[in-house]
Amino acid sequence: MPLSRIYWFHEARAFLCFPTMATFPTLHLNGTGKIDLRDEYAAAYDAIDKAIDALAAATLNGRDYYPQAEGAYHQARSERDAALDQLRQAHKYAGEMLAGICDQM
Repeated sequence: MPLSRIYWFHEARAFLCFPTMATFPTLHLNGTGKIDLRDEYAAAYDAIDKAIDALAAATLNGRDYYPQAEGAYHQARSERDAALDQLRQAHKYAGEMLAGICDQM
């Protein structure tokens, strides 16, 4: 089986799952409180979600770039797309951490 995909079965349905990027903490008595961990990662997840929406809504208009060198708008668009990808990756990480914590509660 390729490492990029893992199949698991639940209630007679197969799901395609991708390996997580997060190493989950183990909830135990000597560690950080489970409620604190859950709430902190939930807050991070929500904040990143808002950041994604805000950046996506920010104006990026070709008319603001035409006085510059040719291709400036496409470069700016590429840079924003890369920034959004990084936010989405952080969002995925926070969501995986939250799920891993909640699964232990």
